[in-house]
Amino acid sequence: QPARRATPEAKRDRAMLELLYATGMRVTELVSLDVSSVTADENNPFVRCMGKGAKERTIPIHDQAFEALTDYLDEGRPVLIRGKVEPALFLNRRGDRLTRQGFWLILKGYARAANLGEDVTPHTLRHSFATHMLRGGMPLRNVQEMLGHANISTTQVYTHLTSEHVREVYEKAHPRSK
Repeated sequence: QPARRATPEAKRDRAMLELLYATGMRVTELVSLDVSSVTADENNPFVRCMGKGAKERTIPIHDQAFEALTDYLDEGRPVLIRGKVEPALFLNRRGDRLTRQGFWLILKGYARAANLGEDVTPHTLRHSFATHMLRGGMPLRNVQEMLGHANISTTQVYTHLTSEHVREVYEKAHPRSK
């Protein structure tokens, strides 16, 4: 839907979805971000978010997510803010901070439009992030830090790798399986 992508809301939505999948942050953390939470230091973009227990963490952002975010900041947010002074990164149509419930409704709309069913939740993106990072070889401890988990046992929930993946990794790693 190229025409839909051109709207300020569509630019915001793409930026939010890319950022959630790129960082694994919680929806509460996403909607709590301010414009000042995003930094591109020497072509090394990252976001600072406040997690559970008021713990701040810094999470890198890949180029595709940063590009979507920049597009929203340059072309989408200026339209949505409607002349207000609002530090929030993600805004609703009235120029106010988007809420968790607002994001949830947006995600449900996209899931329905893509025929993904009713099982898609904001946590689905966090779960996908963690699973893909672990499958890609990121150590569990690093995934724990990126997700903001206080206890590594919480992160271990995401280690439900398929038997095919375990076999593939095993054959690559074990010297006698070659």
